[in-house]
Amino acid sequence: MAALGASRAAAGLLRAQSLGVWRGLRTTAALPQMPQAKSQNAKAEGTFQVTMLPGDGVGPELMHAVKEVFKAASVPVVFDEHHLSEVQNTASEEKLDRVVDSMKESKVALIGKIHTPMEYKGDLASYDMRLRRKLDLFANVVHVKSLPGYQTRHNNLDLVIIREQTEGEYSSLEHESVKGVIECLKIITRAKSQRIAKFAFDYATKKGRAKVTAVHKANIMKLGDGLFLQCCKEVAELYPKIKFDTMIIDNCCMQLVQNPYQFDVLVMPNLYGNIVDNLAAGLVGGAGVVPGESYSAEYAVFELGARHPFAQAVGRNIANPTAMLLSASNMLRHLNLEHHSNVISDAVKKVIKGGKVRTADMGGYSTSLDFTQAVIAALEG
Repeated sequence: MAALGASRAAAGLLRAQSLGVWRGLRTTAALPQMPQAKSQNAKAEGTFQVTMLPGDGVGPELMHAVKEVFKAASVPVVFDEHHLSEVQNTASEEKLDRVVDSMKESKVALIGKIHTPMEYKGDLASYDMRLRRKLDLFANVVHVKSLPGYQTRHNNLDLVIIREQTEGEYSSLEHESVKGVIECLKIITRAKSQRIAKFAFDYATKKGRAKVTAVHKANIMKLGDGLFLQCCKEVAELYPKIKFDTMIIDNCCMQLVQNPYQFDVLVMPNLYGNIVDNLAAGLVGGAGVVPGESYSAEYAVFELGARHPFAQAVGRNIANPTAMLLSASNMLRHLNLEHHSNVISDAVKKVIKGGKVRTADMGGYSTSLDFTQAVIAALEG
C-alpha cells in the first residue's frame, strides 16, 4: 500500500509539473493565458506582433523571402525586428535584453541562425545560448518529413526529434584544471529530464504518434545519461498507450541511416539532439528543407531544423528558403492563422513537387529569388 501511494504521488507530481509544458505547443493545445490575451488584442486590431531575429549568414535573405511571401498572402503579422550577431559585433547584453523584452510582448519569434564564433573571447556562453536560457526554451522539436515530389535516399519519412536544450554538454561549464587539461561539465538533472520526457509523451499523445524512443549513452555515462534514461522510463509508465523503447546514440545514428522508418518520436539530451537533427535533415534533403521550433511554457520560437548560417552563400542568391518558409507557416498555425498557414505551406510544396524551380541544394539551378517568386505565384494560382 505504501508503495502504491508513493507511485500515485509521483505520478501526480509529474502531471503537475507538466501543466505548463504542453501549453507552449499549438495545433490542438491552447496558448498560455497571457499570450492568448495578447493574440486576442492583436486580432482585434487586425495584426499579430512577432519578434524577428534574422541572424547571421543567409538569415537576412531568408527573412526577406518570408516577408515577401507574407505580403503576397496578406498575412496579418507585423515583425518587430532585432539584430543580434557576434560575428558582426552587433551583440550586447543591452540588445539581448531588447529581444527578451520583445518576446515578453509577442510571445512568438521567427529567428535565423545566430552564429557562434569558435574563438574564446572571455565568455563561454554564446548569445544564442543565453537567449534560449533567458526564455527557458527547453524543448526543441524538429519534424523530419519527406517533401512530396522530391526523391531522396529514403522517401515517405515522418519522424520527430525532441531535444532538451538547456543543459547537458551545452552548460558552458569548462575550465582548465591544470595546465593542458580542460574539464567540460555535462549537467543532467532529474527535473529537466522529467520535463523533456513528459513533453515528448504529451507531444506523441496530442499528435497521434505511436512510439517514443529515448536516445542515450547510459552504458558509458552511467550516472548522467543513466538519470536521463531512468526519468524517461518513469514518465513512460504514465502513458501505457504509447510504446516506449530505448536506444544507444551511436546505434541510433546507424539505424537512422539504415532504417529510419522504425522511428516515430525520439527524445534525447542536448548534444545528441544537435547531431541527430542534422543527420535526419540530411535524409530528406538537408538543412534547407527542414523547419524547427523551440518551446518554453510561455514562449514559442520558430527556426531552422538544422541550424546553419550557410555563410559561404551570403549575397549569392542561392540559399533555399523552403525551411524558413515552412517554419513561418508553422508559426502562423501556432497563432491560429490556419488559412494563411495552409496556403503558404501548400504553395511551397506545390513548387517543390512541380520540380521546375529548385535551388542548387535540391539539384536545381534556380535562385532564392526564383523560388520565392514561384511560391508567390503558387499562392495566387
